[in-house]
Order: sequence, then structure tokens, then C-alpha cells
Amino acid sequence: MRTATVNRATKETRIDATVNLDGTGVAKVATGIGFLDHMLEQLAKHGLFDITVAAEGDLHIDYHHTTEDVGIVLGQAFATAMGDRVGLTRYGDALIPMDETLSRVALDASNRPYLIWKVSFSRDKLGTMDTELFKEWFQAFAQNAGLTLHVECLYGENNHHIVESCFKALARALRQALTLDPRMAGQVPSTKGVL
Repeated sequence: MRTATVNRATKETRIDATVNLDGTGVAKVATGIGFLDHMLEQLAKHGLFDITVAAEGDLHIDYHHTTEDVGIVLGQAFATAMGDRVGLTRYGDALIPMDETLSRVALDASNRPYLIWKVSFSRDKLGTMDTELFKEWFQAFAQNAGLTLHVECLYGENNHHIVESCFKALARALRQALTLDPRMAGQVPSTKGVL
């Protein structure tokens, strides 16, 4: 089973996360940030990952620390569950429409973290969450999962649709990249022999 549990406690947050890469899309998420919970549920459902996240953070200050640290811990859980990355398909991409919005994610589970973020918003907040925090989450997740991650909203007007299509595209691209390729059994998908 490709599963992992990661715990992180700081003066700002306490986060516990468990991931099963070969799950059925079950999410049990409680971060204290409703919109972030909704997005993590999308990640689980459309990636067919089982994800459990319990977070307590300094939400009385703002949502930054909790959002970023959830990305860190969830990214670490994905990285641990991938192990030595033997047999992975490695690359994944998805083009996801949501009403008037179209977003694209391409990624490489290369263990060389990098984020390209071409997403903009016309509002400062979605519900009570600052829209600038979505980049922080994707950055933290990519860095800690070891992903080269390109996220782009090609067009869209509704800010909710823009964010949700990005998370759904991430889910589908991850699902593709983390699928075990039977032709790569026992092999690292790199000419270097290691990722």
C-alpha cells in the first residue's frame, strides 16, 4: 500500500495528514477553513486519493500559516507515499473546464520541486479566504511533494470556478502521474536511475 501519515506541530499550527495514493477518493478534512476543505475534497475525489487532514492553526491571526502548513504536510505525505518513485508514470497533465473557466495543470513527479503559477483573481477573497493564499498552498505542496508543477488558468471570470478547476486539474494530473505503469515495474522512470 502506498500510504503515509505525517504530523507537524509548530507554535502556529498542528497538522496531521494521511494519504493513500491507491484509494477511492474519500476525504476526511477539517482545517478550520471551509473553502480549503472544499478544495482538498476535490483533490481526493478527482485524484482517487484517500486523504485525511486534521489541522488546528492560528486562524485568529489569518489563514496564511494554516493554509501553507497544510500544503507542506500534505506534500510530505504524498512524497513519503511515493517512496523511491519506482514504477510511476511520472508525468501527468489535465485540462479542466468548469462552466466559463478552463484551467490546465502539467506536472512531473521528478523530485525537483518548482512551481509556475499563472492564475489571477478579480477578488481579494473567496468567502473568508484570501485568494493570494492559493498560490501559497500550491507552492508548499509542490515543494514538499517533489513536483515540478505548472498551473495556469487559460480563461475564466468566476473566482470560485478558477480555483476549483485548478484543484481538479491538479487531482487528475496527479492521478495520471502517480499511477503505476506495469511496463516500468521495478524501474525508476529516469535515465539517471533515481528521482
